[in-house]
Amino acid sequence: MNGKTMGRVTALISSVMDLHVRIALQEADREKRRLVGGGVMLGMGLTLMALALVAAELMLVLWIKGAFPLSWLQAAAAVAALDLFLAGISLRIGGQMLKGPYLPETTAGLVRTTRALTGKF
Repeated sequence: MNGKTMGRVTALISSVMDLHVRIALQEADREKRRLVGGGVMLGMGLTLMALALVAAELMLVLWIKGAFPLSWLQAAAAVAALDLFLAGISLRIGGQMLKGPYLPETTAGLVRTTRALTGKF
């Protein structure tokens, strides 16, 4: 290829990459609200669950100790196991809220551009 052709190819690639960067920035702005909202809701949910569990744990440990022939340590261990189970559920739900397709327009645009540049339509 001569210098003029290489310059055109370079300009085309530069133009395509600029387009993809602009699209990616627009998508990032839209996704930011969803991600921040999901993170705030996840944090609020985890905080409220922790506060409720602290109050419920005391009552539950007292109830377990009175209802079953267990030591204080065994009653506390049973409540801790319940805490781990509930924390796992909360983290799973929060993780699902934050998961999603990121930058789908950019991905589609890159696929189209790659196909156009390689001649595979």
